[in-house]
Amino acid sequence: MTEQKNGDPIGKAILDYAKTKKPDDIIVSSDICEDDIIPIEVLFRNEDEMPELEIAALNEAKGKILDVGAGAGAHASFLKNLGKDVTAIDISEGAVEFMLSQGINAKKIDFFSLKGEKFDTILMLMNGIGIAGKLSNLEHTLNHVKNLLNKDGVLLCDSSDIKYLYEDEDGSMWVNLNTEYYGNFRFQMKYKKEKGPWFDWLYVDFDSLFNAAKNVGLKCRRIYDNEDNYLAELTRID
Repeated sequence: MTEQKNGDPIGKAILDYAKTKKPDDIIVSSDICEDDIIPIEVLFRNEDEMPELEIAALNEAKGKILDVGAGAGAHASFLKNLGKDVTAIDISEGAVEFMLSQGINAKKIDFFSLKGEKFDTILMLMNGIGIAGKLSNLEHTLNHVKNLLNKDGVLLCDSSDIKYLYEDEDGSMWVNLNTEYYGNFRFQMKYKKEKGPWFDWLYVDFDSLFNAAKNVGLKCRRIYDNEDNYLAELTRID
């Protein structure tokens, strides 16, 4: 996701909810699908409200941990309460402001601008690998991950194969031939009168993730799976 320049809808929603506890939806517009919503309270969920996939990932996190796109810090807070060493990053000023108020070690920085640090675990949950934007940028993204990982470090990320969006009732699949990859999306976030920029976001099937990882020297294996999405573990081969 690129740096927000004309609004911080996620941050505004987080700060409003933290202050009033009144739920208000974040509207997600797409260039492909109809508008969807993110219920703001989802960003504040506790351990009991997290899906099994997220709990599985958090239980695997070890050492010095980086939580990418941390939002309101639900995952970072969970790890912090376990006494783990976690750093949360987000490009949303409001999100980082809130996390800092909760005692979370949070920084406002774009993932691709993060350099000169090493981590044992990098978390990209809630389809955080989508930060690649497009399939053509996935290897670049994973190479940056590799540069931030210690020798025995691990990336834990989840995503979805969304080809079902393109399936007809008879099971056949249609794809726009002008599109590089069916999992490439463009989104825009809106909250009340606050509107963010359009940004690219990737939903990647496991085989494509596996091949991209292999090409940059990372071993990729699926460690959790359900009907909707999967959790992958990527480790350095060298």
